[in-house]
Amino acid sequence: MLTAKTKVGTLICLANQQSKESLLRLRDYEEFYCPECGEPVLLKLGDQRIFHFAHKRGSTCQDSYERETEAHLEGKLQLYQWLTCQKIPCILEYYDKEIGQRPDILFRFNGRKYALEFQCSPLPETVFIKRTKTYLEHDYIPLWIVSSHHLHPTYRRTVPLSNFLYLFLRASDAGQFYIPAYCPKSRKFHIVNSITPYSVKNAFVHQSNFPVASTLIQDILEPRIPLNQLNFSCWTRELENYTFKWALQPGHGKNPFLQELYKRNLNLFLLPPEIGLPVPHSFYIYSSPVIWQTYLFLDLFANKNSGDFITLQELTWQVNKRISRKEIIIRHLPQLDAVHPMVPVLEYFHQLMGLGILTRINTAACKLNRKITIPRSNSEKEKAMQLFQHVYQQFLKNS
Repeated sequence: MLTAKTKVGTLICLANQQSKESLLRLRDYEEFYCPECGEPVLLKLGDQRIFHFAHKRGSTCQDSYERETEAHLEGKLQLYQWLTCQKIPCILEYYDKEIGQRPDILFRFNGRKYALEFQCSPLPETVFIKRTKTYLEHDYIPLWIVSSHHLHPTYRRTVPLSNFLYLFLRASDAGQFYIPAYCPKSRKFHIVNSITPYSVKNAFVHQSNFPVASTLIQDILEPRIPLNQLNFSCWTRELENYTFKWALQPGHGKNPFLQELYKRNLNLFLLPPEIGLPVPHSFYIYSSPVIWQTYLFLDLFANKNSGDFITLQELTWQVNKRISRKEIIIRHLPQLDAVHPMVPVLEYFHQLMGLGILTRINTAACKLNRKITIPRSNSEKEKAMQLFQHVYQQFLKNS
C-alpha cells in the first residue's frame, strides 16, 4: 500500500514523490500504522519495487493478505497521478470507516463521488459483488478497471472473456457497454466494447487503446465508442466452429441440452439458420445464443403453425421456466443497474419480426407468419444458410 499514518495520525502518502533520502530519514525516527486496521506497517524502500508500506508477517488485516503486486502498486500510483494532473480532487487509498472499504482512489467529478478500483489479481465473484453493492448503497459510483494482462489485447475480432472479466462490464450515461482496462507497463488504457458473445467464454468485440498522457477522465467514463457492425459471415463461421468443438468434448452426451435435442429427434448440426443470431444485449445471458434460442424454438415455435399467436405472457413464462431449471443461465453483471433476461429475448423476437417470420399484433402478442424449417441434410442446411444470409444482410441494412 502507498499510504500510512504516523503515531500522531498524520497521513503519509508515497505518491507525493519524496526522495529516498528523505524517506530514510523519516523511517529512522517515525513509526507507521495501517489506516484501516491500525496495525504497525513497514516502510519498504528497496531498489526492486516502488516504495510502499507493508504489513508485518502474520497480520490479519485484509490489506496484508491481498498481497499487492508491483503492477497493482504501479498502476494505482499512475492512475492517481493521471487524475491529479487533470486537477480532479482525489485521495489515494482512502479508507471509509462507515462502509469498511478502501478504494484504490476516491475522486469527485461533476458533483459525483467515485471509487476507482484497479484490479490486477483475480477476485472472487462474491467479493466483487459485495464491494460493488456496498459502494452503490453509499452513493459511490464504482469504477472497476482491470489490468490489461487479463485481456491479452489483440486486434482480433474475437477474444476470450472469462466470468471474471464480465464483472468489469459497465455502462456509460449514453448507454454504451464496455470493459475498461489499464496497462502500467505501456501506460495505456484499453477499452473493450461491442461485446457479442457466441459462447460462454468467447465473444466478438471491438478494442481501442489510448495513451494515458492524452486521455481524460471523460474518455473513460463516457468513451467515444465507434459503431461496430458485426460481420454475419464471421459470426456464423465462429458459431459453427464452437458448436463442432463443443459437441466433441468428452461427456457431451450427458449434457441436458443435447439430450433434449436427441429426444426431439433434432441434430445439433442441422439447426435452422434462424437459431443462434447475435443480439445487442446477449451478454446478459451466460448461455450460448445457440442454446437459449434453441429453447425458444422448442417451447414457442416447434408446435405452432402459420397464423398462430405467441403472447408476451407465454414467452415470459417459458423463459422463466428455463431459468428456474438452470437451462438458461443469467450472467452476473454487478455494475449494471438491471440485468433482465427478457431484454435479449425481445431483441431476438424483434429480429424475427424484421425477417418476416413474426408480425407484431399489439404490445402483448405477435403472429407467426411462417414456420421455421428444420433442415434434413447438410446440403439443405447449406442452401438455407445461403438464402438466410442474404435476407439477414438486408435486414441489417434496413435496421
